[in-house]
Order: sequence, then C-alpha cells, then structure tokens
Amino acid sequence: MNVTIILAHPDNQSFNHAIATSALNQLEKNRHSVIFHDLYAEQFNAILPSVEIPNEVSLPPDIKNHCDEISIANGIIIVHPNWWGQPPAILKGWVDRVMRPGVAYKFLDGDTGEGIPVGLLKAQTAIVFNTANTPAKRERETFGDPLQLLWENCIFDLCGVPTFYREMFTVVVTSTYDERQGWLRKVAQVVDTYFPADEENNGR
Repeated sequence: MNVTIILAHPDNQSFNHAIATSALNQLEKNRHSVIFHDLYAEQFNAILPSVEIPNEVSLPPDIKNHCDEISIANGIIIVHPNWWGQPPAILKGWVDRVMRPGVAYKFLDGDTGEGIPVGLLKAQTAIVFNTANTPAKRERETFGDPLQLLWENCIFDLCGVPTFYREMFTVVVTSTYDERQGWLRKVAQVVDTYFPADEENNGR
C-alpha cells in the first residue's frame, strides 16, 4: 500500500514532528511504501500563481511530482498544528496547488463549475493529526471545530476519500512527557488500525 504523509510545522523539534515520525515508523513496521514530505524543510512554495489555475497546464516539476504522488496514494496522513482554526499557510498552499482539478476532483461534462464535483483520489483512507493549545470542549462548543469541517467535508469527502479519521492532541503547551508518550502510542495505534500490516504484498 502506498501512503503519503504531509507534515506542516516549522520547528523540527516540535511534537508535530514526533507525531509524523511515529506514523512513519508504524507504516514502515507494517511494510507499507511511504512518501514523506516535510513542507517547511522542503521550503514548499505555497503561492498559487494564476498560470496554474486552468486545468490543462504544464505544472512546475515539483508540483507535478506532488500531484502524481497524491494520485497514486492508497492512504493519506496529514500532520499540522491548529493555528487560528486553520492549517498553517504552507499547508493551505499545498492544498491549493496539489489538490487541483484533474488530480483530486473533476466536474462532469457540461458542468461549468457550479455543480458538485466528482472525487478522483485513489486513497480509501485519510487521517489528520492535529495539535492545539485550546481545550477540546472549547474548540467544539465555542469555535465549532473548523478543522474537522475543513478536512472531512470540504477536502477529503469532496475528493472522493470514503474513510476519514481525525485526532487532535491538546493541550500541548501544558502536557507532560508521559502524556505526550501516550499520544504517540495513540498515533501508532490509529495508523495500525487504518493501515494494518500488508502481509500479502509485503508493502508493495
């Protein structure tokens, strides 16, 4: 099984990096093929230029590579902090440039863009791991948990991914070492549940 991990946090010592590493380790343990992108480390250009908006265009090599990878992924894991109820700008730019028409979704013939698109992604499962410093109850009751709506409804459901799971770890800023270790075990458990060991294909 091919699984893509997208990490978006500027500090390479962050708990987000630990989450991504835990997910990566479990996927490799389960013998899956993994493509890993640390967007900040790669200095991903988040700006969508106007020339990339049309469907049939020649994309820059790095963007085409991302598009090709996400097109063949059987599973997707996204890791990022909750900033103002949104992903970091670099990750939003990745969505803008990579989850594009013809790659992640399309409109039916005769639909000029006002209808409901058809998802194109091959992935059957998407997992999002978030960190936050807002208590979960306040996130739900005061802010309406916008990240859940964004990733589940606005992105992955629209792009045809049938199974979605999201876990938010909070409150990180006051968490203890033992709490964080427990969260990392939870990450591994979730990944193992949704992407179990590939015995038949040995990860290929």
